[in-house]
Amino acid sequence: MDSQRAYSLDALRGTAILLMVLSGILPYSLPHWMFHAQVPPGQGFNPLLPGITWVDLVFPFFLFVMGAAFPFALERRLDAKKPFWASSGHILERTVLLVFFAIFVQHIRPYNLTENIWGSGPAYSAWLLGIVGFLILFAVFLRVPKKWPKWINPVLKIAGWLGALAFVLFVKYPDGSGFKPERMDIIIMLLANMMFFGSIIYILTRKNHIARLAVMAVFIGMRLVHMQWDIAAAIGGQEAVRNIPYVMHLFNGVQYTWIDKIWNFTPLSWLYNFSWLKYLLIVIPGTIAGDQIKTWLKNRREHETKPDSGKLLVLSIYALVMVITALIGLYTRAVFTTTLVMMLLCFIAWLQVRKSSSPDDKLLKNLVMWGSLWIVLGLIFEPFGGGIKKDNSTLSYYFLTSGLAYYMLLFFAIWIDLLKKKSIFNLLIRNGQNPMIAYVGMMNLIVPILYITHLFPWLKDITAPYPWVGFMIACAQTLILALIVAIFTRKKLFWRT
Repeated sequence: MDSQRAYSLDALRGTAILLMVLSGILPYSLPHWMFHAQVPPGQGFNPLLPGITWVDLVFPFFLFVMGAAFPFALERRLDAKKPFWASSGHILERTVLLVFFAIFVQHIRPYNLTENIWGSGPAYSAWLLGIVGFLILFAVFLRVPKKWPKWINPVLKIAGWLGALAFVLFVKYPDGSGFKPERMDIIIMLLANMMFFGSIIYILTRKNHIARLAVMAVFIGMRLVHMQWDIAAAIGGQEAVRNIPYVMHLFNGVQYTWIDKIWNFTPLSWLYNFSWLKYLLIVIPGTIAGDQIKTWLKNRREHETKPDSGKLLVLSIYALVMVITALIGLYTRAVFTTTLVMMLLCFIAWLQVRKSSSPDDKLLKNLVMWGSLWIVLGLIFEPFGGGIKKDNSTLSYYFLTSGLAYYMLLFFAIWIDLLKKKSIFNLLIRNGQNPMIAYVGMMNLIVPILYITHLFPWLKDITAPYPWVGFMIACAQTLILALIVAIFTRKKLFWRT
């Protein structure tokens, strides 16, 4: 194993990105639990529906791994004791590139380039432009392998940026408009915000987990205060509250405060909104996991021990059962039973790891203890806000998904880093090491090629009456993408900001 890399983090990131891609191409005729819990197929967004599905885990898992990667991504600059402004400049540069990625990727989506993407004639140009956009991103973000001639890198970068400039200047959209920064991918824009603010918070609290948790407490407090105003405003303000004497004391004197002004602050709504920082409540627990993994890698080089395979196998089963229990129990709204079962699983897992002597044992103990902490908090907060929801996201959602991410990291750490079964998970690992290609590849490479070769319309027609056949085809498409990304990774062709 590479002593400087935890492949378990790559595997969790790869799992998240591939499931994210898969969830975006599923047939709408599949059952509700195959989609976001608050977006039933054919019914639209319903924020009153509580519960989570597997689709609701992929984004927080990706956020969690982003946070866990900070200790590794910033290690060289921090260990070199460079001034804060130098590290901040590097973070700003990466953030700007990710902002560009968020905006440009939405401009090259074929479904944005024509009104009738599934038709004939003009739609072909949209698919071709989508592939062109993929090639432009390839040139802009490719980290050129060291064995290539040095002149290739500047040539590719100049060609890529000129291609991007030409694209935004000359391509028109169905409404007659051209380039607009408001046309952006909200997922990537959120990640850009998390990269910038999460990295800054990590640098400032690098050696102090308590300070990092204090930052979380500040955001939780601000969110609760703002929620109080939202509720009061929704029911008509102070005058309306007077007609509800049993709850009047909850809103007595509630006014639009400086906290609400900060929470709603956004100089450019497409670029930054303070309320987006609520997702730091997932990123920050991820940074703590990253610190634990980094410490383990350092200590393990000096005290590597033979693993207890039986104990590790049982723990990995607990981890999977934990995730499955949360999904089934909270989706079916068997909340009390689910809470009891998950708390029991946390306790049993703790019994398995409470005695720690070797670095491996300490890693397992830390992952179980921190994961259990966030799960218990998430279950306690579950009723708050009408049940756990991704949209609009509740406190339970941040805490519970962080805890489940810890347990999934535990699962991959056991199998990949401790039991040395890395080869089984190589496809996930290689996609996790190249997530930008995986994110763009489906709609700007796989689907355009299938459509231009007349395979996609044919597949769509024959699977329309059979949603589970459509699901299997979506899985096959995702597998093809995963294999392509794995080839890029094996050839050391990485996209990086």
